[in-house]
Amino acid sequence: MTTPAAKLIGRLESGRHPELPETTAGTVRLDVREDGRTEHWHLTIADQRVRVHRCADEADLVLRADRAVFDRIAAGALHPAAALGRNDLTVHGDIRLFTMLRRLFPGPPGARHPRDAARPKRVSGTSASGRSAHSAGRHR
Repeated sequence: MTTPAAKLIGRLESGRHPELPETTAGTVRLDVREDGRTEHWHLTIADQRVRVHRCADEADLVLRADRAVFDRIAAGALHPAAALGRNDLTVHGDIRLFTMLRRLFPGPPGARHPRDAARPKRVSGTSASGRSAHSAGRHR
C-alpha cells in the first residue's frame, strides 16, 4: 500500500519544480518513523530539480516525524509549519531550506490560488456583474 507521503516523494523526481527559486540548493533528509523503525529519504535539491535516494546520509536539513504526520502533510491536511509548532515534526539544520521545501508540499484540499479566488466567475456568457460579455464592450 502506498501512503500519501510515499506518493509525494515519488512525484518530487518527476521534473522541474518552478515553485522553487532557482537559487535553492541543498540536501534534506526525511526521517519517517513507524512501528519502532525509521525510514530515511534523502533529497538533493538544485536547479529547481529534486533527486531522491533512500539513505541516511548527512543533510543540510533533517525533518523527523511519524508516518501519520508526513502523510497528513503530503495530503495537504496539515501545514508543515503547524506540525512544527505542535512539535509533531522536528527540524534540525538550515531552516531557510525548510521554508523553501514547504513549497513542494500541497495546500489544503479544495484550496485555490488567491488570484483565482479574486477573479469574477463567468456564467454562460455573462460576467459576474450580470452584463453579457457581448454587451459589456458596447457603450450605451
